[in-house]
Amino acid sequence: MFQQMIFPNLAVSDLEAAKKFFTDLGYSINPQFSDDTAASVVISEHIVIMLLTKEKYASFTKKTIVDSRTDSEVMLALNAESREKVDELVEKAIAAGGSETGEKQDHGFMYGRAFDDLDGHTFEVLWMDPAAVQG
Repeated sequence: MFQQMIFPNLAVSDLEAAKKFFTDLGYSINPQFSDDTAASVVISEHIVIMLLTKEKYASFTKKTIVDSRTDSEVMLALNAESREKVDELVEKAIAAGGSETGEKQDHGFMYGRAFDDLDGHTFEVLWMDPAAVQG
């Protein structure tokens, strides 16, 4: 069965710093699809974030590139296998230079926190009790 993948493309101010940020979170860079204008960050088998210099990003669009530190362009949500893994990833992001954003969400069956990366892109990290998902 065909499995779709998603490749969010994010404009970054400093490609090397952005690469270090994501590798500090435990993700890897795929050198086959990376160069001095772009980096392919492997989040999972089906999620790959493309970090693009602003110049490279601009070559794909006629729209203005937002300043993601002051304007919201997108919120990327990642699931986690446990409440502890939510906290672990957010704490890694903060230690790598990111910042926690928003309030901790704890609904018992669902738990989440969010962080902004070095360029202000928002990532929500969520855990949901599998029993709640089933019914």
